[in-house]
Amino acid sequence: MKRFLEKYYPILLAFFSFLYSVFLWFSGHQLEGIYVGLWPITILGFALAIRQRRRDDK
Repeated sequence: MKRFLEKYYPILLAFFSFLYSVFLWFSGHQLEGIYVGLWPITILGFALAIRQRRRDDK
């Protein structure tokens, strides 16, 4: 389980932030929902950049 979380934690974080964005949107907080909706893209982008740097260091 620990190995799974180490590998897929950015995807899980992105998914939960997406769900939070949808929740905000449908609860009447559209601007906040749009703002939080940008988080998954950012999380996944940072995760890719960090993994690429780790591979370059080896």
